[in-house]
Amino acid sequence: MKWRRFKQQVPLQDRLAAFAKTAREVAALLPPGAGKDKLLRKASGADTADWLNESLGSTAQRPPKATP
Repeated sequence: MKWRRFKQQVPLQDRLAAFAKTAREVAALLPPGAGKDKLLRKASGADTADWLNESLGSTAQRPPKATP
């Protein structure tokens, strides 16, 4: 069986940022409640994932390796 593999057209960082922005815009229109809180948590999770992806992918910010 051959895997159907395709390349993403938009980078992960851009997709996460767009999702977080959209979720916050939709949450702003909702009345206070569980639905609004859930959307805001998802947006916060997307921001955290974006930050982690950026931090782990950056080689400039890594501390030097300790020598034994």
